[in-house]
Amino acid sequence: MLTIRISVAWMIAALSLGALGLVLVLGQPFTVKAQEPKRFQYRIIEVLPDTQNMQTKLNEFGAAGWELVSVSMGDMTEPRLIFKK
Repeated sequence: MLTIRISVAWMIAALSLGALGLVLVLGQPFTVKAQEPKRFQYRIIEVLPDTQNMQTKLNEFGAAGWELVSVSMGDMTEPRLIFKK
């Protein structure tokens, strides 16, 4: 009786390993994709300091896919809008 149990256990183990081997051989290969570094473009524009002009430029660049990342004051009279895409 003990011999039959051991034989059944070996048969189950062999079938399991065979199935695993078949899956590994026939399955899709595991490929690792290298991540491509992100590439950004930047654009700096000077605008007149009135609200309507700045809003127009922000909407224009936003519609073209640019994101405002910073506003700096160039010579303290005209703001510089820094966009990233």
